[in-house]
Amino acid sequence: MLDHLIKGATVVDGTGAPAYTADVGIRDGRVAVIGIVTEEARTTEDASGLVLAPGFVDPHTHYDAQLFWDPYATPSLNHGVTTVAAGNCGFTLAPLNPARPEDADYTRRMMSKVEGMSLVALEEGAPWSWHSFGEYLDALEGRIAVNAGFMVGHCALRRYVMGPDAVGGQPSAEQLAEIVRLLHAAMDAGAWGFSTTQSSTHSDGDGKPVASRHAKPAELLALSRAVGEHEGTQIEAIVAGCLDQFSDAEIDLFAEMSATAGRPLNWNVLTIDASVPERVPRQLYASEQARKAGGRVVALTMPILTPMNMSLGTFCALNLIPGWGPVLGLPVPERIARLRDPDVRAEMLKHATSKEAGVFRRLTNFGRYVIGDTYSEANEGLTGRVVEEIAQERGQDPFQCLVEICAADELRTVLWPMPTDNDPASWALRAETWQHEDVLLGGSDAGAHLDRMCGAPYTTRFLGDCLRRRKLVGLEQAVKMLTDDPARLFGLRERGRVEEGFHADLVLFDPERIDAGTATLVHDLPGDSPRLDAKAIGVRAVWVNGVEAIRDDVVSGAVPGKVLRSGRDTRTVSTR
Repeated sequence: MLDHLIKGATVVDGTGAPAYTADVGIRDGRVAVIGIVTEEARTTEDASGLVLAPGFVDPHTHYDAQLFWDPYATPSLNHGVTTVAAGNCGFTLAPLNPARPEDADYTRRMMSKVEGMSLVALEEGAPWSWHSFGEYLDALEGRIAVNAGFMVGHCALRRYVMGPDAVGGQPSAEQLAEIVRLLHAAMDAGAWGFSTTQSSTHSDGDGKPVASRHAKPAELLALSRAVGEHEGTQIEAIVAGCLDQFSDAEIDLFAEMSATAGRPLNWNVLTIDASVPERVPRQLYASEQARKAGGRVVALTMPILTPMNMSLGTFCALNLIPGWGPVLGLPVPERIARLRDPDVRAEMLKHATSKEAGVFRRLTNFGRYVIGDTYSEANEGLTGRVVEEIAQERGQDPFQCLVEICAADELRTVLWPMPTDNDPASWALRAETWQHEDVLLGGSDAGAHLDRMCGAPYTTRFLGDCLRRRKLVGLEQAVKMLTDDPARLFGLRERGRVEEGFHADLVLFDPERIDAGTATLVHDLPGDSPRLDAKAIGVRAVWVNGVEAIRDDVVSGAVPGKVLRSGRDTRTVSTR
């Protein structure tokens, strides 16, 4: 007897093959039968007019902490994501050195600063009961509703061995050997591989460059070599050039790391903008060079424009503009005084439009900001209005106008920048770039920057766009890009397709309605901390390992997800 039978669905199987109508039966967590099914089932549903697709795979998340207080990985699971890759950008919650209990506090403060996680939620929502990476994975086993795989972060490895000297220091030969040994132990326990960052935007809770930024190429190559000694492993890496354009040294480093490991290396995120036509060819040159060297470098790129808010009052992307951090890091009264100084604003605008600002230049057309939530009588009626219009009414330049609005709210005003790359030429360039063999959809950062951006719903928003709006990609190809493509990159065993014998990770949706709702701020984290959320539209149900986890955007309460461990649940994707 089948556990569940889905009758008359339009099956889009993830391979890119044409859709077809069939019944799909689930038994013991797997797809048992596809076709005209007459076998009895404990439960049955009519899926006429609905699309049945494999569960979506999100290749870049930061659910490392959230899964402890939210085993459903919301809102990703709501939007059809059944497998998440976490432990990215060199940041993980393990390993932690048992001889230094204070390292847990350092890690929490680092994650709060660098990944925009609520410090209260980190302190109250996770048990912090582990030391080794294997113990961390065990702490999640049997209590999550999504499948989750984890890279091990370079910063944690360095901190474990070097302590505070990990920031600013270089490991001795003995220390490097211990860092490599720790990485081996993590992969033996099931880590998917190794992640690291060299990005200039990544600083710890003390405002210092995170530990991995101090690593030299020899250290990175030693760790890459270790990755190649384990089955089903990968590398994920971030460098400063990921934000705009790689340097020659960064391209060489990526190619050498991947070739040394004999494993794919993915990076986040390729920003596609027709007004910067040289960026895409430059970034994909890294992939060309890697293939010549015997490696593979894969660029992640988002197929939607991610809703993202800004603030002059709390840490956000504006703090990362060169020269802005020192001003925006001041106490609020002093910050307001400095922002109201015309000379200070002029200097900030000069930095904002410089070449060094890179991709952050997209955030500096302040006339195209929309005012979000406001908190003072002076700003009553401004929510939803565009700064440029308000500035014209007041006879101010846009940046001055924005500063005065925020100052009236003691800098608590929520600001929504309108995207600068929402033009037909940029969308055409995206559609072209998506076809490249070393470009993969993803980069949601789900689980991070919780009150600033909402990338998790990219799956449903992209499908809605493909079916009813721009139609840049057909349905079958769009589903493949969200399922089989990332599953194959990570070497996931029997996942990513609707196929007999495969794990029954499935999403059933209405093609006439599939979409994501507007991002809204909710307070549902531990400590009543805020985050952005967006409702799933048109998703009838989501199954993880054959168990219903979502029905009509409501979680079932079941926790059928698995901690996916390298080797057991992933096979090697070799570049050689």
